[in-house]
Formats: sequence, C-alpha cells, structure tokens
Amino acid sequence: MNFLSPFTEPFVSQEPASILIRTTAKDEWRLISLNLGCNLLAALTEGATLGIVFLAVKVLSAGDSSAFNWASVPIVNMIPAFRDRLSELPTTALFLSLLGVAVLLQLFQSISSYLILLSTGYFAARCKTIVTAQIHSEILRLSFPCASNYKVGDLTNYASQGPYGIRIQIEQTSLLFVGAVLCCMYLFVLIRISPLLLVAVVFIGLVMTLVQKKLLPRIRAGAEAVTSSELAINTRITEDFQGLRLLHSTGQLKPADERVRSFMAELESRLRAQARRMSVVGPLSSTLPILATAVMAALSVFLLSNSSNGVLPSLVTFVLALQKLNGRLNIINVNLNNLADNSGRMRRLNAILSTNRKQYRRLGGIPFISLNSSIQLKNVSLRYSSELPPALSDVSFSINKGQFIALVGSSGAGKSSIADLLTGLYSPTSGKILIDGQPMDQLDLESWQQKLGVVSQDTFLLNATIAENIAFGTPGATKAQVEAACNSAQAAGFIENLTNGYNTLVGERGYRLSGGQRQRLSLARAILRNPELLILDEATSALDSESERLVQEAIERFERTHSVLVIAHRLSTIIRADQIIVLQAGRIIEIGDHRSLLDAKGMYWKMWIQQDLGSTRVPS
Repeated sequence: MNFLSPFTEPFVSQEPASILIRTTAKDEWRLISLNLGCNLLAALTEGATLGIVFLAVKVLSAGDSSAFNWASVPIVNMIPAFRDRLSELPTTALFLSLLGVAVLLQLFQSISSYLILLSTGYFAARCKTIVTAQIHSEILRLSFPCASNYKVGDLTNYASQGPYGIRIQIEQTSLLFVGAVLCCMYLFVLIRISPLLLVAVVFIGLVMTLVQKKLLPRIRAGAEAVTSSELAINTRITEDFQGLRLLHSTGQLKPADERVRSFMAELESRLRAQARRMSVVGPLSSTLPILATAVMAALSVFLLSNSSNGVLPSLVTFVLALQKLNGRLNIINVNLNNLADNSGRMRRLNAILSTNRKQYRRLGGIPFISLNSSIQLKNVSLRYSSELPPALSDVSFSINKGQFIALVGSSGAGKSSIADLLTGLYSPTSGKILIDGQPMDQLDLESWQQKLGVVSQDTFLLNATIAENIAFGTPGATKAQVEAACNSAQAAGFIENLTNGYNTLVGERGYRLSGGQRQRLSLARAILRNPELLILDEATSALDSESERLVQEAIERFERTHSVLVIAHRLSTIIRADQIIVLQAGRIIEIGDHRSLLDAKGMYWKMWIQQDLGSTRVPS
C-alpha cells in the first residue's frame, strides 16, 4: 500500500526522523489536537455550505417560500418555531438569508484553515528547532576520525536541509490529511445526491484521461523527433560552413547542398505531422469539457428527475461539489509530488541521525586536573585506516613535566600523528598513552583537552574580534589576561597599531590578518589557557626571522613551568630542546639533545647540514 505511505510513514516508521516527529508530536499534543479539531470543523462547514447552497437553489426554484417543504430539512424541522419563521419570509429574503449563512460558514472555514496552517507552522517551527540542534549535536558527538570522513559542505547541507525536510514532511502530510477529509465529505455529498450520476462522471473522466494519455505521448515523441532533426541540420550546416575550403577543393558543394535539402524535407514532414497533432489539442480541450458537461446534464435529467429535491438544486450542488473535489484532488497530487521530492532530504536526514556504522566521542572517565609527573607513550602504533600503511609503529618516549620535547623528520614521518594522539583526536591502534601513569583512554577526554594548548600551522580564527578569538576556550578571561597572553605571544605590538585594537574584526578564518599575525593570535589563545601541555605544530613557519625569535623567547619563558611539544621543520627553533626525537616512516630512529645528535652524525646531523649549509653536499 505505497499510496498510503505519506499518511503512515511518520507514525509507524522506525527511522530516526519519523521517531523524532512522533516524539515532538507527543510533546506538542495541544497543537496536534487543535489541528485535528480544525480539520474536522473545516470539513463540516464545507459540507454545511454545500447544503445551504442546495437549499438556496431549491427555494429559488420553488418560487414561494411558504410552499417549500421544510419537512425535508431535518435540522430545520427539529425546531418548529424556527421552521415557521422561515416559512413566513419572502422568497427573496429567504434566498439572501441562506446565502448569508453560506458566507458565514465560509468565514468559519477560513478561520479553521487559518488555525490549521498556524498550528502546522508552529509544530514545524518546533521540529526545526529540535532537528537543527539535534543534527548539530549529532555531528559534534561523532569522533574526529568519523566526522572527518564527511565533507564540510555535506555537514552544512545536513544542518540546513534536514530541518527544511522535516517542515516539508509535516506541512505536506497535514495538507494531505485535510485533503483526504474534504474529499470524503465531497464524495459523501455526491453519493447522497446520486450515486449513479457519480459513476457516470467517473466514467467520463476516465474516457477523457484515456484520450489524453493516447495523445500526449504522441505529441511528446513528435517533439523529440523534430528536435532531433533540427539538431542534425544545425550540425550539418555548421560543419559545411567550417569545411568550406574542403568542400570547394574536393568538389563536394552540390552533394553537401543536397544532403541539407534532404534533411530539411524530413524536418518539414515531421513538423507537419506535429502540427496535425497539436491542432487537435485546442479543439479537443475545448470540446471535451463541454461534451462532458452536456452528458452530465442529460444524465441528470434522467437520474434526478424522480428526486423529491428537483433536478436544478441537485445538479447545481452536484456540479459545485464535483468541482471542489476535482480541485482538492489536484492539490493532493501536488502534495504527493512535494513529498516525493522531499524523500531525498528525509533519507539524508535519517542517514545523519542514524547511529549505524558511526563512531562517537568517548564520554565519561576520570576527570583530569593537572599534570604531576609525565606523559608516556608505550609501544604506540597508529593506522588511520586498513587501506593505509601504519602512520606510527611501536613509538615509545616520555614528556616530563616542564620539559621541552621536539619532534623532527621528513613529511609523513608521523610527527603530526603523535600530536593527534596526544590531543585525543585519534586513539592508538595498539600500545598505551599514560598520563601520570593513568591510561589516557580512562580519562575524561573533554577535561584532558581543556588542559591542552594547540597551535598548528593551519590556524583557525573565528569571524569575531581579536579579543574574542584569543579568549575562545577560556571562559571568564579578563581583558588584562588577554593582553598578557598577547604580550607573551609577541602579538600586542601589531594589535595596538590596529585602528580598533583588540576590538578589530578579523574576518572569516582571519583573512584580514597576515599568516604570521594569525599564528601569533593562535599562540596567544593557547598561552591564555595556561595549558599543562603546549603543542606547537609548525607554529612559527609563517613568521619572519625577528618574529620567530620573539616567539621563541616567549616559548622559552613559558616552558619553565609547563610541558612543551614542538613539531618543527626549521631545526634552528629547537636547538634548546631537552630532547629531540627524530622520526622516519612512523618509527623513532634517533633520540637525544641537539649536541648529542650532531655528534652521532645520523639523520638529524644530515638534516642540520642541509638546512645550515643549503646546497652543500651531504657526506655519505
């Protein structure tokens, strides 16, 4: 029963979006009750309006209100005083009164329609609020590896199209329900007047539909044939004009002209055939409705002549109800098309809300307060996916409290992978990371990340003021603390030279600032957090030599009481590191301080020679 799916799907489906709609409907039961009640009222007033129109036409055709048989109207006959009062009214006054009642009923129906749309809109607005927040929360709940599998544009599309899809689903389903109720009411009126006449009308409608179905495919096929011929002619003419030199030099001008004339003759034949088909449409479109009306009127004379209500009142009411039914069926068809068009949005919404094949951030654990002794990596390996080679293999080292550790190596050696593990973006494939002897996977991840300061080469700034960017992640930071962090990061100088100082808007992703300025703001943001571990991933790569020297001094002052992990390409920035770890293909190949590694004349020494002497040949 696929045709019932628009009515049943939000209520019986176990898809996340349908469950969400049902849950919200339970919470907003008052709106739902108002909507259902107004739907029923709209249907009743529509039926009553048709009844009043029927009475008005019957009174007018009777000619004398006193001679009108009010006993045939049960509601009026139930109140004798009201019946007698109506009988005393002149025919014109009674007719106008009935029309006034019909207008009043339509006014009630309009109010009901307003309340239906209003309650539907309120419910859709509530769903949009809930869905937008839930999609945002769902995406933030995903683990970083899982979330990074999505494109940013896809995630944005989920957040924007999901609520829109819910709104369309609710509104169109509500309109379908309204349409179904009204159609039932119109059918009830039509059946009450004459079931046989309704059957005849349905048969006439089927004949008209059959004629259209026979004609329209032929018109469509003829249009495609004409288009095909025109395209072939245009292609042939273009090639002839482009190849005039070839046609002249090979004596093919006459054959080329004959080919085009042959194509044109075929096009003319197809155009004439299409003209014959199109010429039928206009007369047929104007004749069929009139023919159908004539047939229906003729049938009504035979089918309604024995009715006590008379032919004219019954026919007028029948035609009016039929017209409204036809209009409502057209609206239902539009609603069904809109729901079909919306099915793609609902599938995408269900895909992002579904928990199947998704990984989520680890929640709970032991709250992290501060680093007391060290961070240890023990035999840590990391593989981002089964299709890729290991990013890290059997890596072991320690970062003691207050120590300055540097990671060096060629691109792809695994330096940033270690930073990803320490920040909790990824979990080791094997091995353990211990924080003061406590396995990192047993700590509350959020409390650990709040004690980290991370500055990467690709800095990210919000489209906000400089002060707001620096204070991001440090709620309650004072202006003095922000300025102190900027002084430490050697950023205060350029900020104070800006027209609006700390209130300067940096633009989307900080595009109004230079790369070096963005990195210094990022460093100030990290310093303001007073982190237990400061991670600098190529953090000075965009700085000039003087700015780099100043930042290095700031880092050296900072590292006296904090642990610092630096991922560096320029070795001159890490010569004072307590320990330098050299990585290659995900493995540690050397470890020591600057002097001992130079004395060993291994990979670090070769890297130092290459950077220090430029084109000097590296000894074998």
